[in-house]
Amino acid sequence: MREKRSKAKAVAGHRSPVMLYRLAEKVGAALKSRRLMLATAESCTGGWIAEAVTMVPGSSEWFERGFVTYTYISKREMLGVQEATLGKHGAVAEEVVREMVEGALARSHAQVAVAVSGVAGPAGGTPDKPVGFVCFAWGMKDGKPRSETKRFPGDREAVRRASVEHALNGVLALLGRQKAESERQK
Repeated sequence: MREKRSKAKAVAGHRSPVMLYRLAEKVGAALKSRRLMLATAESCTGGWIAEAVTMVPGSSEWFERGFVTYTYISKREMLGVQEATLGKHGAVAEEVVREMVEGALARSHAQVAVAVSGVAGPAGGTPDKPVGFVCFAWGMKDGKPRSETKRFPGDREAVRRASVEHALNGVLALLGRQKAESERQK
């Protein structure tokens, strides 16, 4: 029985990187076709979004930079997140990830940004923000960031992997909305 579980886990683990790679390829193609660059602002994913997109050959044509801001001070210094925002809401909040997106766009040459901050576990959860509680934001230069919060099940790796996937899917959704708005304005 243990052997079957190990094989199943190994197969699932093998599929996930392939899935993330294909998703990153789609993000890259969408950005490249619009001549846009992406910046990432990551906390609980620790640079995994940037890793996923840079696995794609030619990603330098559409990935500008990544910020890994794990602490309050790094969020303030690198991204300009306001101390008052962190003090009022904590690091894991939609208000914070929206400021992270704004900071990533202001401190890079990218036109598109994604930010993530969450509680990956196994510790650190609270009743209001349990393990698996992750906040996301996406935005474009000269636009208002959109944010949302998700709750992912599983262990630390599962929460982080799901967060990377959701972040990349959110970039695709943002670009899809931007394209639809552009076509409506024609």
